[in-house]
Amino acid sequence: MRKATAAAALAVLFTLSSTPAHAETVPAERVTIDVLTVNGSGCKQGTAEVIVSPDNTSFWVIYSDYLAQAGKGAGATDFRKNCQINLQVNTPQGFTYGVAEATYAGYGHLERGATGYQWVNYYFQGQSATNTWKHSFTGPFDDNWSITHRTDFADIVYAPCGEKKNLNVNSSLRVDKGSSDADANSFMTMDYTRGEVRTLYHFSWKRC
Repeated sequence: MRKATAAAALAVLFTLSSTPAHAETVPAERVTIDVLTVNGSGCKQGTAEVIVSPDNTSFWVIYSDYLAQAGKGAGATDFRKNCQINLQVNTPQGFTYGVAEATYAGYGHLERGATGYQWVNYYFQGQSATNTWKHSFTGPFDDNWSITHRTDFADIVYAPCGEKKNLNVNSSLRVDKGSSDADANSFMTMDYTRGEVRTLYHFSWKRC
């Protein structure tokens, strides 16, 4: 039931968030994505899913167990969680793609004196990793958060035409309790509802 509800919500979100810019280059044939490997304490086996938008302009990565925390009740390794996903994007013949934009959204509760961090990078198999984007949040903080990375059109890196180069998506959350009250708990997720983490990537398509 939960997955069905999430899928229905995503259908609405895709309608609102897809970017039809350069729509003439978007392939009409259905694009699919296979999740080949999932590793990391933030996305244990079976807790990550990928859904492609109906118009082939974007895709969501959905997690169900991705939370970093520090302070009271937190385990020794809970302060840092990471996720590495290897994706095979099945592109129609005659097209290749890059990532033009990525949005990460979540919720954070940080006590005064605590700090939260979010890292991310993505790159194609066999290529050097992209620049790593890092954002910090300082307590007191108790709110939703959303971060968008946009790449200038001229700087978008595309998968080589005619080659199977998987897309690696890496992310990490960390919470440092710092000088916060030892009896308090601080945490970071990448999720508005604290139930499902949603990360949105926008494709940039071009013909080979």
